[in-house]
Amino acid sequence: MSPQTSPQPLDFAGRAKALASRSWNVFRVNWHLGFTAFGGPPVHFRIFNVKFVQETKWIDEQVFQELFSVSQALCGPASTKMLYCINLIQDGFLAALFSFLLWSLPGAIGMYALAVGVSKIDETLPRPVYALLSGLNAGTVGVIALAAVELSEKAITDRLTRILVFLGATAGMLYNALWYFPVLMLASGIATLINDLRWMHQPVSAIFVFGASLKGKVVRAWPFGKWPGRSTSDAGGNDNGGRRNSVEDEESIEISSVGKATATSAPSNTVAGGARQRAPQTSDLPVTEQEAAAAASASSSTAETEPRIIPSEFRLDFSWKIGTAIIVAFFATFIAVMVTRGVFPNPPGLPLLYHLFANMYLAGTIIFGGGPVVIPLLREYVVAEGWVNARDFLIGLALIQAFPGPNFNFAVFLGALTAIGRGQNPVAGAIIAWVGIFSPGLILVHGTMGIWSAVRSKRWVKALIRGVNASAVGLIYTAVYRIWCVGYIDEGFQFGKSLGDDPWWVVVTATSYVGGRWFNIKAPVAIMLGAVMGMIRYGVVTA
Repeated sequence: MSPQTSPQPLDFAGRAKALASRSWNVFRVNWHLGFTAFGGPPVHFRIFNVKFVQETKWIDEQVFQELFSVSQALCGPASTKMLYCINLIQDGFLAALFSFLLWSLPGAIGMYALAVGVSKIDETLPRPVYALLSGLNAGTVGVIALAAVELSEKAITDRLTRILVFLGATAGMLYNALWYFPVLMLASGIATLINDLRWMHQPVSAIFVFGASLKGKVVRAWPFGKWPGRSTSDAGGNDNGGRRNSVEDEESIEISSVGKATATSAPSNTVAGGARQRAPQTSDLPVTEQEAAAAASASSSTAETEPRIIPSEFRLDFSWKIGTAIIVAFFATFIAVMVTRGVFPNPPGLPLLYHLFANMYLAGTIIFGGGPVVIPLLREYVVAEGWVNARDFLIGLALIQAFPGPNFNFAVFLGALTAIGRGQNPVAGAIIAWVGIFSPGLILVHGTMGIWSAVRSKRWVKALIRGVNASAVGLIYTAVYRIWCVGYIDEGFQFGKSLGDDPWWVVVTATSYVGGRWFNIKAPVAIMLGAVMGMIRYGVVTA
């Protein structure tokens, strides 16, 4: 009988020490982002690339592009989901949750304080305040435009992705609906999937070969002398043998050219002693169009290479089954909240704060495209309900552009105002709105990362990401356009109008862009410079 081994005691001290070490590591790297990351999601992505790819090297460029695509493709705050996933990969769930708090709380506390202040002001603001807010908006537009250009340089790897960035931007400007942005990104992903896996190349080549063969048969059977467009010397007069030889030569040339084109698009293989050798493997997608062109000389197609081997430090330690269970559980809670909201539509049935939570939970679930998209939807769910007036909404919209951290902290401002307007506790309203709008995106992206760990190395996934990524970058230009159209605020038009209505705001936007692009001015400085220029305009106009 083998001796029984006593169970090893749990090393609580060791675990506590390891947890403290990981928490310090997360705090050391993330603490300042909630105070310094101004400009909204497009600028946040640029900051994350510098911080986590170039400096700390917590992830590589390929993983960054993957997370960017996943964050944009799912509902909720895009930059918040990316930061959450980066820390999830690095140190696990507790680290990801801690990083989210460090990221979101500074801006959330500031927006709460502003909500309390705004609730005490008169119906109209002093004109200098309007000038300040317009300057903040104009400076923010320049910063977001710069971020869009820089992210485009990463997303564009060939002519197709350049087209997808352009189409994503223009399509997003022309139409707006809840279902629209996800469909655009999915269609772009399908386009690169078809292109990279060359699903259409063989049928198209076969059509060209068949066409060339059919033309040759028609030429040989042509009963009216020479074939139109051919010279007499080529036709050989009326000599049928000469005409036939010339036709056969022409046919062989055409088929040969089609064959060469097909061979060029096919995988590069060499035959030596009857053995096929695969072309050199390229490990990941090119970062820029120039790198893509250089890589093309060594390999015929990125999609035809072996799947990328994911380094162990970039892998998650939970399975796709757990990820699927998390997603299913979320949708169960979502259905329960929405059914309750529908059955008891009025506050007499359920407390007002529950309806506030339900509206924010719904907004956080159906918003795709991040901060720029949340603004009009929250207007529908809060202003249209009569909880917050339009003026306070627009004041909050201008202020959130000047605050660091996620734009979804705007919900804290609206939640506090809603509670104040109905005689409820503003802290409770702010917390309920904050939890309601952030939780759907974080829960879904956490579950998705479990599934993602099982499929991320597949070639078709890499091809799909290229298109989703390109379309998502294009939608950032849509955010530039949307803020531009309502950024100019004054006493006579508190709902906002186009910054282009006054040349000074165009100058402010251009200054912000040029300062960041060629003089390395940081985003917070550029936005504050916009506010200062807004005050200068007020001083000149009223002098």
